[in-house]
Amino acid sequence: MKIPNELKNTDDIEFYKARLNIHFTHNYLKNNLLESIKPINLPLNQFTVLRILKVEYPKNSSINAIKEQMFENNSDVSRLVDRLLTKKLVIRKECKLDRRQKEIQITQRGLDLLNKIDNHEKQLNNKISHLSTSEVIKLNQLLEKIRI
Repeated sequence: MKIPNELKNTDDIEFYKARLNIHFTHNYLKNNLLESIKPINLPLNQFTVLRILKVEYPKNSSINAIKEQMFENNSDVSRLVDRLLTKKLVIRKECKLDRRQKEIQITQRGLDLLNKIDNHEKQLNNKISHLSTSEVIKLNQLLEKIRI
């Protein structure tokens, strides 16, 4: 990574380098994730919805709960769920407590699809496995602190 000369003598250089490092690392990990989900032929946002639902399984989730966990704030989760319904990867049913709300659950077919790439998920974790557990905990804390 090259730092522009005009920044080399500023007090902000370390903050600039930190932001660049976060962006480079995000792109590195995202590109590896995109490569790992190629075999299941799903767009990243649909894959993300399935991963969220897999964590909740066998419980149901709501559109709002899924939306809160999405990486992209502008994701149209209802439309994503509709596409996953068409592929029979999720089911949607009426909430017993609030008929206006829909409950979403991953299907066995969706679980099977995610299981196909479990080894790829492990390979993604290996991208940071050279960090110790305490370093990963500290990294998580620092990244969460940035988003406060």
